Amino acid sequence: MPGILKVSGEHIVDSTGTPVILRGAGLGGWMKSVLPFLPIPPHSFPFLTWVRKHSMENFITGYPGQEHQHRAAMLKVLGPEKYNYFFEQFLHQFFTASDARFFRSLGLNCLRIPFNYRYFESPLNPRVLIPSGFHHLDRIISLCSAEGIYVILDLHSLPGGQNPDWHSDNPSNWAGFWEERDYQDRVVWLWEQVAGRYKDNEWVAGYNPVNEPCDAEHTRLLAFYDRIEEAIRKVDPNHILWLDGNTFAADFSAFNKVLPNCVYALHDYSNMGFPAGDRYKGTPEQNDKLERQYLRKAEFMMSHKSPVWNGEFGPVYSPPSEPEATTINQERIALLGQQLKIYDKYKISWSIWTYKDIGVQGMIYTSPESKWISTLKPFLDKKQAIQADAWGYHPNPEVDAIFKPLVEWIKKVAPEVENKYPTTWNTERHVARVVKQCLISECLSMEFAKYFEGMGFEELEEMAKSFSFEKCAQREELNRTLRDHAGI
Repeated sequence: MPGILKVSGEHIVDSTGTPVILRGAGLGGWMKSVLPFLPIPPHSFPFLTWVRKHSMENFITGYPGQEHQHRAAMLKVLGPEKYNYFFEQFLHQFFTASDARFFRSLGLNCLRIPFNYRYFESPLNPRVLIPSGFHHLDRIISLCSAEGIYVILDLHSLPGGQNPDWHSDNPSNWAGFWEERDYQDRVVWLWEQVAGRYKDNEWVAGYNPVNEPCDAEHTRLLAFYDRIEEAIRKVDPNHILWLDGNTFAADFSAFNKVLPNCVYALHDYSNMGFPAGDRYKGTPEQNDKLERQYLRKAEFMMSHKSPVWNGEFGPVYSPPSEPEATTINQERIALLGQQLKIYDKYKISWSIWTYKDIGVQGMIYTSPESKWISTLKPFLDKKQAIQADAWGYHPNPEVDAIFKPLVEWIKKVAPEVENKYPTTWNTERHVARVVKQCLISECLSMEFAKYFEGMGFEELEEMAKSFSFEKCAQREELNRTLRDHAGI
């Protein structure tokens, strides 16, 4: 047994004092997406719809908008029995022993598990634990430990929304978590429950209390970290806390101290890995830019001689139908390889985003011939064309011709929009978030769910099995690159 990992100076070490570098991926789209169906009578469906909210990421499985809108539509179309059956099947098929074996075969030793607070607590019954929330989390931890894989538990969606974006299950662009004390109290309570459950588990590498926080005042986050660290330590004095920087884990400018037994986490996405960014050609100037970007984000950790964890990074990939897809994807994998060389140089831990999806970013992905893709392809094509997803944006002259004048008009009549937090978003991004990814996407939820209408249990099981390891395709060049930098 490795013993519980801890921080020692600039290193993460095991019980023998041997430095450990954690390298792996996030399990996006899994426990952020599925809850066991609660035994609530049929007349309670409105309550149930509220309870079932949690944050499945739309690009990972293909639904539009926010997770709670998707699930409400699916419940309406399928009814409670089929709804329960489908999501339970999905939850099981998404990560099995086969996935754990494959993950470890690449030399990867850490899986970051994102989850939503709603898995453990109902907003209508706060601070009352839903014990079944631990069932599948226990299962994944057991599968990983059998293969010698650590896990980091990542609270990806917090009550009120810790950032204004879709992946925090936030249907607006207001990060209410920082505005209301009760939201924060509930998160402290939840981490006390989680820490109490896993305080003696040596394969749990620690707790990531807040994914990608966005605190416009920059001070409330630091105060919350002080509070959550103290609360967790009373229950579990030994496990590492993995603390994200502000503004999507990229800004440490207000940080002024290092808490004990904590690793600070940056997220290091490069614009060159996305359709709207410059294409990566491996020039010295581009490589220098990548290193400078990393060093800017890691300056706080390096100056305080603290370990660094890059909790998310990675490009998206073009589908085969797009022009130059093969060349573009080779460039993006080369970009990832160059980033990994930088992380090797500075000996940091890292976790790419993400392990599995429908072909946008995952190490493995649903086959184009699967029932999931063949059934939903018309909708997926439409969603891409109208830019309903933020992740993997695809230029469209028709859509751009509509939105560019709107953006220019907003800049003209409300110039302060250029200073709206998060300032890393330009006005185009702010407008897209509100109009495309809130309003339009919400109105697409029922259209997506209608593709499941009339399906029986066998068909629903086949849809879920589209995500099983045995039926997924592998992004082989990506996985070879990861293996090359996994330390084996």
